[in-house]
Amino acid sequence: MKAVILAAGKGERMLPLTETLPKPLIPVLGKPVLDRLFEAMPNEITDVIIVVLHLAEKIKEHCGDTFYGRSVSYVSGSTEGNAKSFLAAKELLKNESRFLLLQGDELPHWKDIQRCLDFPSSSLCFEVEDPWNHGVVALRPDGTIKSVIEKLQEPVSRLINDGVMVLTPKIFDCPLERGPKREYYFSGMFNYYVQKEKVTAVRAQYGWVGLSSPADVSRVEEILKQRPD
Repeated sequence: MKAVILAAGKGERMLPLTETLPKPLIPVLGKPVLDRLFEAMPNEITDVIIVVLHLAEKIKEHCGDTFYGRSVSYVSGSTEGNAKSFLAAKELLKNESRFLLLQGDELPHWKDIQRCLDFPSSSLCFEVEDPWNHGVVALRPDGTIKSVIEKLQEPVSRLINDGVMVLTPKIFDCPLERGPKREYYFSGMFNYYVQKEKVTAVRAQYGWVGLSSPADVSRVEEILKQRPD
């Protein structure tokens, strides 16, 4: 099974840390985020595609062609949003029965990732205190995702999805939509996808751990210290 990691962003909110270091290589407890992502991948994952752009050569030098026992390839992302960056991996994924999608600035627990693989299509979801700043998930009665709406000022729930998805190549048939900042957001494609496919919402057992600002590094480190292996 293949996995794709979105690691193309400039990480502007992480400045000044990302002036000379791509966000996925920021160390957390002495180990870069990418290393922790590879460690958390289930054994089913044998090949990883990393979508790069900002300081791409540093990521390529760090991971090489084989990383943590997995074959690694690279594609160039886009400055027009994470949906365009994701589409850069289409040719390497279009013949797969399904694949794992990961964000290069998230640190999901390996058990939560493994639980996502129990379903043909799934998305890891989290309960958060500030859902207005994320994609808010609406569910159907059967626990599948009905929609994800970005940055609602009055969220319908505290459930968000971020960081881990199991998808089929049918996602590539979904149209692109521009967001308010004229960028193409993956959430637009995903909303079309959930209308056609049953995507199970897998509720995270180990909480949301992501990097958005330099202050998050120390916060995330404290969470990881207390999180079970």
